[in-house]
Order: sequence, then C-alpha cells, then structure tokens
Amino acid sequence: MSKPGSPAPASNTLLLRRQLTELTKHPVEGFSAGLVDDDNLYEWEILIIGPPDTLYEGGFFKARMTFPPDFPLNPPKLRFITPMWHPNIYPDGNVCISILHPPGEDQYGYEDSGERWLPVHSVESILLSVISLLSADKPNLDSPANVDAAVEVRTNFEAYKKKVRRLVRRSAEEAFD
Repeated sequence: MSKPGSPAPASNTLLLRRQLTELTKHPVEGFSAGLVDDDNLYEWEILIIGPPDTLYEGGFFKARMTFPPDFPLNPPKLRFITPMWHPNIYPDGNVCISILHPPGEDQYGYEDSGERWLPVHSVESILLSVISLLSADKPNLDSPANVDAAVEVRTNFEAYKKKVRRLVRRSAEEAFD
C-alpha cells in the first residue's frame, strides 16, 4: 500500500489511465473529464453540464476529482469549483453522495454498506450519480451537507429555485468568458 507522496502502485495508474482513455474515446452525455496536469493521473478536471428539464439546465459546472493513492480501494473526492447551492453539496463545493463515502459500515447508521464506495465504481458511475443528484425533483434532506440549502428547500422552495437559477446563469456566463 502506498503512502501519500510515495509512488502509486502501477495497477492504480493503469486503471485511471484506462478510465480516462475510455471517456475520451467514448464520451458520456452530460459531462467531460480530463487531467488537470498531464503528469498527474490523480487530479482530474470535470465539467458537468446541467441536466435537461432540471433546475440546473443550461449550467456548466466545473469540478475537481482527486483520487487517493490507494484508489480503487478508497473513493476519490469530488469538489465543485463553480459555486453550487444544493443540500447534498457542502458550501465549500465537496459533494456528499453515498458512493463517495469510505467503504464499510456507516458509523451513523444512515447508509447500508452496499450504498457506500465499492471498488467497482468508475469515474463514469460517480459522475452519473452526481448528474442524478442534480436531476432529482426534491433533494435528499435526511442528512444534508449544506444545512442552509436544506432549510430553504423545506421552507421556501421558490427562493431555493431562484438562487439555483442565478448560479446556473452565472456558470453559463463564466463558461464562455
């Protein structure tokens, strides 16, 4: 097992290179992915296109996916760089979805171990899960990452929608600057 700063096992880099090549050859609708720096397979830049017929439609959301040295045994982290307003996205942009939580039992009992990270997940399955998160009519409010957004969804959904639409417009303007 490699430690941060030490060379990663060849199998990790091979897996990441294979996933990147597959996404480059066969792009998936709704997002694009590439390396931040050609010399670092562990840091990817992501662009998620706001899903049609959702509050996020028309938006272009930049994110970073950072893989741990022991990937795929442990999940990557996904953080939006574009400002987001969603109960399942922390104010700092970090995404909170079950498949990005460490493998094993949830100490708080919210998630079954089968809902958490499994090494079979790929960049594609993670990003499709994020698109699904953005596509939901009503966000999951059970254990929100952004409590203020969750409260607004519960108490003033019109204000929530207005704030999201404003962020979507801004993301589209910035994408073409």
